Amino acid sequence: MQRFPLALRIWVGSFVACAAVVAFSFAEMDVAVARQLWRGHRHLGYLGTVFGAAVLLTLESAVLLSLILARVTRGHLSRFRETLAIACLASICAYGINDQVLKPLFGVQAPAAVIHGARHAFDFAMGFAGSSFPSGHMVLAGAFAGVFMRLYRASIWPLAALLLISATLLIVGDWHFISDVIAGTFLGVSAGILAAEGWLAHLHQK
Repeated sequence: MQRFPLALRIWVGSFVACAAVVAFSFAEMDVAVARQLWRGHRHLGYLGTVFGAAVLLTLESAVLLSLILARVTRGHLSRFRETLAIACLASICAYGINDQVLKPLFGVQAPAAVIHGARHAFDFAMGFAGSSFPSGHMVLAGAFAGVFMRLYRASIWPLAALLLISATLLIVGDWHFISDVIAGTFLGVSAGILAAEGWLAHLHQK
């Protein structure tokens, strides 16, 4: 039997490790940390407005549309602009799948609801787009970053640092549990890397 490619084996190993960390956090850390940080969102509330999903999706859509128009009128895009277009497209698609499929599937209540008495549990197929797991913001950001991480290796550490800061703010502001941001980041980055690999395969076929 043909062996799995190294990249796939690394991803599977990362997925197993991520699932284990998410399970531990969900069971042992999420609620305790959320209670400790409760009301922190009052001081960070403006970030929820400035960096809301609707705002970020609008910006990405505007950038993507401008790049498409530039491609149509000029006949080509630079490598960086191509990467930017793929990153925006991957980010928008990954967010949509997470919001409309994964969140309703897992059905995890947000920290505010749990603090006020809701169960912190997986209510499978009972969720909605506003559910908490996985974090839509981290899927959105992770998919965008994943494309650049794959196509511009020098961007890995700066983007990883930005993702860590974003995840920390989501937790401190009590918008998400720790398990939400871990799962969202993994899914987002995976989607971004996959999109970048698909683009590379397309280029190699030319």
